[in-house]
Amino acid sequence: MVFGFWKSRHQEIHAVELAERLGKNEVLVIDVREPGEFAMGHIPGAVNIPLSSFAPARLPDPKGRQLVLTCLGGKRSGMALDKCRAAEAAVDTHLKGGMAAWQASRLPVER
Repeated sequence: MVFGFWKSRHQEIHAVELAERLGKNEVLVIDVREPGEFAMGHIPGAVNIPLSSFAPARLPDPKGRQLVLTCLGGKRSGMALDKCRAAEAAVDTHLKGGMAAWQASRLPVER
């Protein structure tokens, strides 16, 4: 790895695209932050499965939608995606920049 040139191993979706796809009911967001963080504000309709107890086998049935993981900035959702890859789960996408990017894009937050 060359410092400063690290590229994510995971698929990333930008906040505005995620919002558009949520509006079309094409995605289900899984927020891997802890319950207290989730309660302070999350993407509307997101399901909270904290990284501390995250197991790919516990992911809900997305009913034909794509699962997209998120956290505050992308680190924890990336760690959850690593767990999904190890378990051979068909989940490979997270929100680029996490909730920080969502809020910076002035998208709605549910409390």
